[in-house]
Amino acid sequence: MAPASVGAFSFSVVLLVSLNMRLDLFHRRSFWFLLGLGCRLLWAPAWAQIDLALYTDHLVNGFQDWSWATRNLTNTTPVHSGTQSIAVNATQYQAISLRHSDFSAVPYSNVVFWAHGGATGGQVLSVAAVVGGQSPAQLNLPPLTANTWHLFTVPLTSLKAATATNFEGIIIQLQHGSGVFFLDDISLSGAPLPSAIHLSVDATHPLRGVERRWEGLNTAIWDGNLAKKMTQTLLQDLGTTVLRFPGGSVSDEYHWASNRSLTNTWQWNTSFHQFAPMAKVVGADVIVTVNYGTGTPAEAAAWVRDSNITNHYGFRYWEVGNENYGTWETDTNVQPHEPYTYATRAAAYFQQMKAADPTIRIGVPVVDGENSFDNGYTGHTVVSPRTGAKVNGWTPIMLARLKALGVVPDFLVYHSYPEYSGSESDPLLLQYATQWARAAADIRQQVKDYYGAGGDTIELLVTENNSNSGNQGKQSTSLVNGLYLADSLGQLSRTEFNSFVWWDLRNGADTTGSMDPTLYGWRKVGDLGIVDATTNTYPTYYAYKLMHQFFYQGVSVLPSTSDHWSVSSYAVRDTNGSVQLLVINKNPSATNHVTVSLGGFTPLTNAAVTQYGVLQDSAVRDHTGWIGLATNSVTGVGTNFTLAFPPYSLTLLTLYAPAPILTVTGLGSTTVPTLNLQLRGKPGAAVEVQNSTNLTHWKSILTNRLDVPDGFASENVLALPDGAYWRGVYRPDLN
Repeated sequence: MAPASVGAFSFSVVLLVSLNMRLDLFHRRSFWFLLGLGCRLLWAPAWAQIDLALYTDHLVNGFQDWSWATRNLTNTTPVHSGTQSIAVNATQYQAISLRHSDFSAVPYSNVVFWAHGGATGGQVLSVAAVVGGQSPAQLNLPPLTANTWHLFTVPLTSLKAATATNFEGIIIQLQHGSGVFFLDDISLSGAPLPSAIHLSVDATHPLRGVERRWEGLNTAIWDGNLAKKMTQTLLQDLGTTVLRFPGGSVSDEYHWASNRSLTNTWQWNTSFHQFAPMAKVVGADVIVTVNYGTGTPAEAAAWVRDSNITNHYGFRYWEVGNENYGTWETDTNVQPHEPYTYATRAAAYFQQMKAADPTIRIGVPVVDGENSFDNGYTGHTVVSPRTGAKVNGWTPIMLARLKALGVVPDFLVYHSYPEYSGSESDPLLLQYATQWARAAADIRQQVKDYYGAGGDTIELLVTENNSNSGNQGKQSTSLVNGLYLADSLGQLSRTEFNSFVWWDLRNGADTTGSMDPTLYGWRKVGDLGIVDATTNTYPTYYAYKLMHQFFYQGVSVLPSTSDHWSVSSYAVRDTNGSVQLLVINKNPSATNHVTVSLGGFTPLTNAAVTQYGVLQDSAVRDHTGWIGLATNSVTGVGTNFTLAFPPYSLTLLTLYAPAPILTVTGLGSTTVPTLNLQLRGKPGAAVEVQNSTNLTHWKSILTNRLDVPDGFASENVLALPDGAYWRGVYRPDLN
């Protein structure tokens, strides 16, 4: 039986439709599907694999030229395709080396390229993969043919790199021969996709509760619409629970009282006292970043006092500076970006700010990697208590200095942008979300090593995340960045990070970043905001909105696994017993057929579907179809079921728990009227009995656990006047 499709929508007429969709990474293809009354839309997969280009007419997907040979990457003749190729004039053992920061090679099967022997031919090339800085194997190829292009396909298995999770690139080396030769269309070909992908959910062993601060957004003083009603409405519609102010790197130049930066005579568009009332109306927690780079502890303390004592805003979270380890930040100290200096000054910030309001919580910026961001300073080396190694990185020295000064930071601030200008890659960006677990473990280990006793109380927060911290191109406003947002928050939810604050609400249009055709997307502008200067939305807006429907207060994060890299899955369980499953199809072109197995949970056969993907994003461009989150339902679900998920999509399934059965078995005392109730349902489950007089507002009366193995329980409750209603509700959070 063909799997049901959760990209399903019903129409009253039958149409045969051809979609000529331009997926920029690939050639133009056609999709056909049938829409009929009561029918579901089922995409037919058009590609069996996903390739990763290294060189087309130039280096793409973030690969860099690390070659040691005379070469020309913009050669115009001969070319295999396009307008340019790589001309190589090498001597023996010189090579073309194309490198990247490490990534997983599991999605790929072969190194594929075209080579041309030039006027002489006869050159013998070898191919090697770079894995963790080493080349585990090298394979010699047949001699090149003069004046002829030849296709070479080298299996990653032959290079001992097929399962590498730290793949860094390839080396094409001249072993014998001479004369100029040419290379073109270099790629890693995708591994064949399985006929079915398997997801599993364990509904009985929650990992942790959902954290309110996972639904945050950065805001900025340059946003002239920040304090307006339209922004308040937008934030409330999104369910935003955290707002950060005044806006990243500008924080270390910003003087809050004058609403100016540095010695500027002009004021920013939105002041703190315009922002604060809006944040209070929205009901968001606020994180304020005070000026470390050009400010003083007294200035920061005055800000706390003005906010929480004078104006009673009650803003609890305060950061001392923004990314002060980075040389891109303004820092006028004698030793800028130096961790010992930072910690020493930060101690004064802590003392004066907490004197102004002892209830606030203060955080400091950290990085993963104990040797990261030493910035050339070696005057305050610390020794790792585990390895005995001498380290000069930002986080160890800062933590050790704070410990020596008797300062316990309330939280540590971590930021993540996996890409920078020119390194954009859609398939590799969608690998990066898995880095959260490694980062959280690394930072916690540094706290144990360099702060020691008392560090267990220090919380880990993420107050900035997006795809690219450099110049912005079309990836930032494409559907891919929306998928990354959802995947990133999903992975973070499995760690101890207690906040997720996306950068940002409004950032500003940018056309200086990559518009390369290897990147998916149709917008000709970059922007890290989820909306433009007004309220026009990008895909990240809808991803954020869908995640609010998934992660909300009171639900528990469940273990969920996928056996294939192209699908991410996340699950939560609500207090009413229902389970929600988020499935992200990261394949740009193929429908993924997914078999879901639910452990410890038997749902009703009908499930609600909320979805955002290619169809909804394209509707904005084409001014036709459904714009925004699409909703529908699907039937045939159970403890094991199979569904089809369309390309590049976010799909949220709500799987409903059967309600416990509540029956009246008799009346109790006539002097004190009572009802004899019997509960029947899942053996061992906790059930809450509730009553109501209007079927809208329900009051908890008692909680009982159903007997094992028969699933029964009996209770006597006080009877209410006529018109009272009773019900039983599962409470898995009490199990």
